[in-house]
Amino acid sequence: MILMTETVSSQINNSEIALPELIAHFREKCKICGHHRIMHNELGVCEGVMNKPCNSGCDVFESE
Repeated sequence: MILMTETVSSQINNSEIALPELIAHFREKCKICGHHRIMHNELGVCEGVMNKPCNSGCDVFESE
């Protein structure tokens, strides 16, 4: 797990994306379910928050 954290940190540090921009990106909320972008998987399906599934029927992330 530490290796993954180091790998991701390295990728972030070597990118041209500033950390505040990255944080703002993941703080956007879905218009359908209201969960943050980070709760949606790579297919855009909401996986819920705090181990609870999303009951909104959300299957696509739409930023506000």
